[in-house]
Amino acid sequence: MYKNIFKIIVIFVFGMAGGIFASQIVWPYFVQIPLAPVSAGKNKEIIIQENTALKEAVEKVEKSVVGIKIKTKDGETISGSGLAVTSDGLVVALSESVPKSGDFVFFVDGKTPKWQILKRDAGNNLVLIKLEEQNLETSGFADLENLKLGERVFLIGMIFEKTTPLKMVNEGIVKFFTRDYIRTNIFEKNTLAGSPLFNIKGELLGLNTIDSQGRVTAIPVSKIRQFLGF
Repeated sequence: MYKNIFKIIVIFVFGMAGGIFASQIVWPYFVQIPLAPVSAGKNKEIIIQENTALKEAVEKVEKSVVGIKIKTKDGETISGSGLAVTSDGLVVALSESVPKSGDFVFFVDGKTPKWQILKRDAGNNLVLIKLEEQNLETSGFADLENLKLGERVFLIGMIFEKTTPLKMVNEGIVKFFTRDYIRTNIFEKNTLAGSPLFNIKGELLGLNTIDSQGRVTAIPVSKIRQFLGF
């Protein structure tokens, strides 16, 4: 009787061992189980694409930004930004950034060319300057008919670390807009007043004003084009 029980136990143990050996070693060798494909989520892919587009747009337009540094008769130093709109030296800026009196220096592509003021529209806070410089980088103008709420936008302005001009970028979205202005959700210091606002394609949307609370609101490109006459 004990011999029969012992035989049954031995058969059972060897049966289990054989089953484990077959299922874990032999069977996978003959049957290839396909692995589930691994892919990045759509949200991650979209973020990567948008960041690449932003970087390319910044590189496309950064050389068209003009830095402005003014020392007033009262000894106050004012800094701001403008935008080259023609390759032969026309620059548009905020009228408030270029007061009627003071010592002016314009920085463009590492140079400080001579300049003259051509015209001013105080009502729309715009001024047109002619720099004695050729072959300036420029940007295209956006069509405001295609502007959308929530559209991604960015600004590029020039700040000054002592006497060294540095470019600064900030990004956000269009919060709301009218025919007279474009309000963003960007907050900045007043030193970036006059910085151009671009869409993700690198097309000009407007020039930025900055209120006492730091809110960035752009004078739309439609008013700028009307002021320029093209």
